[in-house]
Amino acid sequence: MTSQSIYTDSAPKAIGPYSQAIVAGNLVFTSGQIPLDPKTQQMIEGDIRAQTERVMENLAAVLQAAGVTFADVVKATIFVADLGDFAAVNEIYGKRFPTNPPARSTVQVAALPKGARLEIDLVAIKR
Repeated sequence: MTSQSIYTDSAPKAIGPYSQAIVAGNLVFTSGQIPLDPKTQQMIEGDIRAQTERVMENLAAVLQAAGVTFADVVKATIFVADLGDFAAVNEIYGKRFPTNPPARSTVQVAALPKGARLEIDLVAIKR
């Protein structure tokens, strides 16, 4: 099976030695996205809702570059610095999956890159 690295200027550049996503066969694996502005590479200002919106916009850009959409997502992992933010994150996240939401794990972690309050990665199927 071959794999292809995905890159788009519409999402933040990788802040380490990794790809924004990898397409392997008919699967798309996104790297975790944090609330970085793709134009400035800086964390956005705002509450957890604004940060979740930015993460979802970043993921949408990566998915589009890979030739899929949120409708093709089959698994999500959400990392939060505070599970107290779960309801707000869930509300914003859920808007992208109005029907047939993917399987998902949500975990609280001690810290995330650049002091982010959340990070989300996805797995999608190219149909």
